[in-house]
This record gives sequence, C-alpha cells and structure tokens, in this order.
Amino acid sequence: MTQYGELPTFSNAGRDDSSPPAEAEVESAVVPMWRQRLRIFLQNKLAIASVSYLAAIVLFCFLGPVLWHTNQTNQAAALFQPENAPPSLHHWLGTDGSGYDELGRIMFGGEYSMTLGMIAGFITIVVGTIYGMVSGFLGGVVDTVFMRLLDAFLSIPLLFLLLTLITIFPRTATNLILIIGVIGWFANARIIRGDALIIKELEYTQASRAMGAGGWHIIRRHVFPNSVSNIVTVATFAVADAILFLTTLGYLGLGIPAPATDWGTMLNNASQVQPFYWWQVYPLAVIFILVIVAITYIGEAMRDAFEVRLLER
Repeated sequence: MTQYGELPTFSNAGRDDSSPPAEAEVESAVVPMWRQRLRIFLQNKLAIASVSYLAAIVLFCFLGPVLWHTNQTNQAAALFQPENAPPSLHHWLGTDGSGYDELGRIMFGGEYSMTLGMIAGFITIVVGTIYGMVSGFLGGVVDTVFMRLLDAFLSIPLLFLLLTLITIFPRTATNLILIIGVIGWFANARIIRGDALIIKELEYTQASRAMGAGGWHIIRRHVFPNSVSNIVTVATFAVADAILFLTTLGYLGLGIPAPATDWGTMLNNASQVQPFYWWQVYPLAVIFILVIVAITYIGEAMRDAFEVRLLER
C-alpha cells in the first residue's frame, strides 16, 4: 500500500524480454541496393582484373607522356631519328617507319583512341536511349514508323555505311566522333525500346497514369529508372564498339590524319613495312585486344550487378 502522493513501483518479474527488435534495428539490417550491386560486381574476378587493367592503360596513355618525353607531333624532327630501330635503352620499343618512338606513339595514339571512343560511345547510348524510349513508350503509329526506319538502317552493313560517311566528310577528330556515334545506336535503340514497351504496361505505371501523371513524368520516374540496368550495360558495350570502329577505320587508312594517330593507323603503318618488325605490331596488338576484352568483361559484370534476381529482397 502506498502513501498519498507516492508513485507505485512495478517489479520486472515475469516480464517477457523477447520483444521484437526496434524498427531502427530492422532497418539497419537492410543492405542498401548500391552495396548489393557492388558486392555482386566484386564477386566477378575477371571484372576486377579488367577494371585494374583498364585503369592502368588510361594512366599509361594520359600520364605516361609526362614521364616518357618523346616527340610525337613534329614530323621534321622525327626525320633525324633512326627509322625502324629495334628496342634499345633510348627507345624501349624501338621506333616506327617515320622515326617516332614506338612506346610514346602507343601512348599518343591511345589518347585519341580512348577519348574518341568514349565520346562516340556516349553519343551512341544517348541517341539510342532517347530514340528507343520514345518509340516504345508512345507506341502505335510512332512506334511503327520508328521501327521501320530502324529496320532500314539495320539493313545497311555498318562497315559500308561507316566507309561511305567517312569518305564524304573530312577526316577530322570531330567528324569521326559524330559518324561513329550516329551509326552505332541502332541495336541499342531496339533494346531500350523493348524495356519501354514492358515497363509502360506494368501495374505501377498504370496506377501512375490513372492518378493523372503525364507522359514525361512516367518516363522520368518509372520508365527510365527501371531501364538503367540495360542502359548501363549497353553503354559499356557501346564504348568497346566505338573504339573498335575507330581502330577499324585507322587500319583501313581512314583514321586520324598525321601527325595525330590512333591505334588502328599505327597497325596499318606497321603492316605496310617490310620486313616485319615485331615491336611495331605485337605490343600494340596485345594492348588493344585486351582493352576490348576488358571492357566486355566489365559490361557483363555490370549486367549481373543490375540483375534484379541476384539482389536481396
């Protein structure tokens, strides 16, 4: 019995301490989506090796000239250097047929190949995403017309179209970027269009439309975010394709005019030199092939990282 004005005391005897965890503890146990995707990406050892190799090549091409000083732009000065010289202390990978240091030439050509390829790949994915998303979301007559135009473009061999355009327009770095970017988005647009066709018919999209949301709002809040997985994956492969297209043009003698160069032009020049000088072909060929393979492995790992079935609920 308590006195007047005193608060009663309660015993903890018999209290059940096995109460459910607090809401904050439950939320802290949920792994963020970005961390799940990062974990899935890091589980791919080939992708990790590819990222490391690609980062090393980027540093080699863009920071290497700071440490390895060579002449790559003055053709008159290159005439005083030995031509087709084998590897030595002064030229670790020898010289090419014009007297340029081969190691510095690989760095110099890599700057153009990587930069132009990435910019052209970016143009490719932007144009393909807009074209495919508009076609799939609007549907009807617009989708029919867009797809028939796309079928007409796809019926033309890409290499033939590439050679035709590069022959018509001057061979400048800007034109190479625009031409590769303009013809490389056809397949990407078809992939993105398929995503838009599916997403616009899902329940949450229909509910958003029923509540009065406009087309731009639905694209911005539903169609585009749920297509990011394919967009990122396609963008990775688009960069590899752009670098491959640029190298193909260079090998066919339609690359960047001298004194600038790219990897394809270097391989073309090396193939025309007789007798065969291995230092002008093998190091560059290995670097180029591994760059394409590395970007491909990164794209496959990105596709797995954005795969919904591999994420925790």
